[in-house]
Amino acid sequence: MKINKIPKVPLVLIAALLLWIKTYIVYKTSFDIKIENTIQEIILFMNPLGFLLFIFGIGLLMKKDKSRTRYMIITSFVLSFILYGNVVFYRFFDDFLTLPVLFQTSNFSDLGGSASAIMSWKDMFYFVDVFVLIALIKFLPSWFSLKNYSRASRRAYFLVATALVFFNLGLAESERPQLLTRTFDREMLVKNIGTYNYHIYDIFLQSKSSAQRALADGSELADIDNYVRANYIEPDKEMTGIAKDKNLIIVSMESLQNFVINSKVNGEEVTPFLNDFIGESYYFDNFYHQTQQGKTSDSEFILDNSLYPLNRGAVFFTHSGNEFDSMTEKLDANGYYTTAMHANNKSFWNRDIMYDSLGYERFYSLPDYEVTEDNSVNWGMKDIPFFEQSVQHMKEMPKPFSTKMITLTNHYPFTLDEEDKLIEPYTSKDGTVNRYFQTVRYMDEALKNFINDLKESGLYENSVIVMYGDHYGISENHNTAMSQYLGKEVTPFVSTQLQRVPLIIHVPGQEGKTISKVAGQIDLRPTILNLLGIDTKKDIQFGGDIFSDQHEDFTILRDGRFITKDYVYAGEKCWDKETEEKTDMKFCKPYQERVTEELDYSDKVIYGDLLRFYEETEYRDEEQ
Repeated sequence: MKINKIPKVPLVLIAALLLWIKTYIVYKTSFDIKIENTIQEIILFMNPLGFLLFIFGIGLLMKKDKSRTRYMIITSFVLSFILYGNVVFYRFFDDFLTLPVLFQTSNFSDLGGSASAIMSWKDMFYFVDVFVLIALIKFLPSWFSLKNYSRASRRAYFLVATALVFFNLGLAESERPQLLTRTFDREMLVKNIGTYNYHIYDIFLQSKSSAQRALADGSELADIDNYVRANYIEPDKEMTGIAKDKNLIIVSMESLQNFVINSKVNGEEVTPFLNDFIGESYYFDNFYHQTQQGKTSDSEFILDNSLYPLNRGAVFFTHSGNEFDSMTEKLDANGYYTTAMHANNKSFWNRDIMYDSLGYERFYSLPDYEVTEDNSVNWGMKDIPFFEQSVQHMKEMPKPFSTKMITLTNHYPFTLDEEDKLIEPYTSKDGTVNRYFQTVRYMDEALKNFINDLKESGLYENSVIVMYGDHYGISENHNTAMSQYLGKEVTPFVSTQLQRVPLIIHVPGQEGKTISKVAGQIDLRPTILNLLGIDTKKDIQFGGDIFSDQHEDFTILRDGRFITKDYVYAGEKCWDKETEEKTDMKFCKPYQERVTEELDYSDKVIYGDLLRFYEETEYRDEEQ
């Protein structure tokens, strides 16, 4: 009797199948990808396969076994490394890598404790399929084949791989129409087309954005200018110039979210100083950060320009050579000595280059501070000595001055020396959340000392002090612990509300007041400049004076979510603020086109470097 031989499994299929299964496991265990139905689960499961078959199939075109096996191993390692890079990035930023982020290499050397806190020796298992592949090639089990294939077989193979890619795209498009043209959400892209195809798409977008500047001629400014004029908000007349010629001190409060204000942990106030300070200042409790992948640098960009950050990468890196009409330049033109203060490497977030583009006269960076091992923790100099030394610099500045101060201590992974722990940690199973309240408490103490130093130096009474949270500190990766702290489930609605950050504006001689208008960081530039009596009517800016009665209760987050007076659009659903439950989309739909249009206009300004043409526009000529 004839015995049929068991067919051998080719190397190309083993390599593709191992990485396919591993990728799906990573999707389910390392990313928080929300699946709403069976079709989405099927798409998630199959989306890496077509790409992997195609990319490994290139090895079939190589005639020598040695070249083919080397290609398979290298490709498997590179793709595994890309997948693992996304895992590490996701742990910290709750987001996926983009090409511009990979170019931000000058930041990597400063990651320090943050990187070690999110990486583990167990991560070697993300490369286990590479080791299996090497072992198979080395020991050649009987069921394993290294042989090459005929031209007809290769054609059939690539036909199947291509068909799978297009089938995946078609299924994804049916589930999410206009996926590649109208989505702001990287998770949506990864869920539908897969990690590897997403990166190819990202490379395409980067190439497209580079071409936009080369092809721009300023003609697009007309529509943008008309939009900005149509949505211009007349500043509040009573507040106009109320702080004219006073010093401007802006404090960027690292990772400070609004939920800690007036809150307690273990019976103790988390922010006792700020709780008191807001009683004698203007406090905005419905103020949202609008940052994206650039985090602190994004908040700085928004502050200076009243433009939205990019959805990919950080403007500080990708477009530092652009022409900007910054708040700093306007302050300089009105007699201010303009500075920034940050006790870190000047190249971090490309600040040394970008601050030049924005018009800062002086950047007080690492060499301007006495930084020692004793006064540093985590990412660098502790906030208390940073403020102490910064006030000494302020005393020597020409008056009036403006300065932007960037704090560091309340930064992931939220570590402190024992002597700086002023309250006990929160008690959950999440160490990050537990420590967060302690570092916030330390920053609050640092701010108290700072204000006292300003008073003793004589600067306090002649300075406008603006404090704002730069971005979230606790990402959605920590929703379980946050649900415990908040006493409710962290739904997309609650998650959006957690993007509120404090905004505190102290104006000498003004009484404290809490203002609950919906606003965002995009409104900082026009609000601050109006307080100083500097006109912004001719400027391309997408924010407006928050004090103005014309300011609408509406703000847009960079990922496409938005907030109105009564509703929140998040997770592709409309939520009622009063009930915190999903409601009819008809309440959110009227705003969706405006959100897309405004983000698109802002992107065009940046990608096309359109402000280089703005001085020549008819509108400006007429106003001058």
